[in-house]
Amino acid sequence: MTRPTDGEVVVRVEELHKSFGHLKVLKGVDLEVHKAEVIVIFGRSGSGKSTLLRCVNFLEEPTSGTVEVDGIRLDPGHRTSAKKEQVRQLRIRTGMVFQQFNLFPHMTAIQNVIEGPVTVKGVPEERARAVGAEILDKVGLADKAEEYPIRLSGGQQQRVAIARALAMEPKVMLFDEPTSALDPELIGEVLAVMTSLATDMHMTMIVVTHEMGFAREVAHRMAFFHEGVILEEGTPDEIFENTRFPETRRFLDAVL
Repeated sequence: MTRPTDGEVVVRVEELHKSFGHLKVLKGVDLEVHKAEVIVIFGRSGSGKSTLLRCVNFLEEPTSGTVEVDGIRLDPGHRTSAKKEQVRQLRIRTGMVFQQFNLFPHMTAIQNVIEGPVTVKGVPEERARAVGAEILDKVGLADKAEEYPIRLSGGQQQRVAIARALAMEPKVMLFDEPTSALDPELIGEVLAVMTSLATDMHMTMIVVTHEMGFAREVAHRMAFFHEGVILEEGTPDEIFENTRFPETRRFLDAVL
């Protein structure tokens, strides 16, 4: 897919470092993501992929460097009240979908979807329900709105989690290995929703995944993480056909 480089930069990460004690996980990551661009981040476990996503929405505070999302720019450091409001604004602009679905078990699907808009953004419940129903329909779950998570399959729960993130009208969607907890027969339904977000809704997306078929079909760009840095990036054709680094080739040979 042609990369939409003419659009505005939605996410900008500059010289991002993250350490946990003496363990350096991110070692100077630079990344720009344009509006409507889909970037797939891949690499071995422990290479820093998920930590990057968590730093983008400040679930983890970077050790140093800068994160900017939709014009909200944050540097790490002491959290003043002003910075707390900036963090809140940044998080409103980033929808996050985790490996585990993290749905509220005591709430129905529609209640899970509208919780954020109602409690965080102050949207009236009646209007939130109308919008939530439309979003559930988009992810193929219009008939499951009043079901509780325990009555839904893993794939259905993950689609509710995607709908919940979309209900906040984010500027960018972050996916942290969204299919890794699913049985193989359920993976396709989640990837189909993600593909629709990219191709039909033109959603800006950063996706950490090992699903290379999805990457080849949907990604505009791929970035290979290795030991806390982006070792190599390029279009899917460049990555799959003309890798420049043996570490990338070894990883692809192991997963393809």
